[in-house]
Amino acid sequence: MKFLFDLLPVILFFAAYKFAGADPDASLALASSLLGDGIVATQAPILIATVVAIVSTFLQILIVWLKHRKVDRMLWVSLAIIVVFGGATLFFHNPTFIKWKPTALYWLFSGVLVFSALLLKRNLIRNMLEAQIQLPELVWSRLNLAWALFFVCMGVLNLYVAYNFSEEAWVNFKLFGGMGLMLAFVLGQGFYLSKHMQEDAS
Repeated sequence: MKFLFDLLPVILFFAAYKFAGADPDASLALASSLLGDGIVATQAPILIATVVAIVSTFLQILIVWLKHRKVDRMLWVSLAIIVVFGGATLFFHNPTFIKWKPTALYWLFSGVLVFSALLLKRNLIRNMLEAQIQLPELVWSRLNLAWALFFVCMGVLNLYVAYNFSEEAWVNFKLFGGMGLMLAFVLGQGFYLSKHMQEDAS
């Protein structure tokens, strides 16, 4: 449930895009009423989906705050990025900005992991997981580096899909491709960690 909750803005973005694309005339009327004139029918689905993503991210933070009375820092970062890139998409009526948003977030995550490890001498992956599992120091370092490289690759792949495939293909990839690759990476990591946990236990 938490995994689905974390993906809430992405899921709603996908759903809004599909619903808007199913009725171009109604979508154009709605987008024009929200954002003003100058919008063509082909722009309406991505603009409506962007509005939904921004609103749902605010809603996500509100739910977390009401439940826990605190909001994780990365949620605030995600909100800031969707407001900046999504806001630029809405203001300029240009989907290029929202297509860069996942890459900006991925590369920010990667930069934070590397910066913390090299300059602050803090392994953030270890900080998050060491209460659940015990691993050798070298494995923690490899794990941190693996996540950093994964986020770099995801950022590059997002741009590749955005610039070499249709808008609809990018929207599909944003949900299913991103989620599938993340799950595959986590599963592969699980096999790797289980081996070292067994060796450590022995």
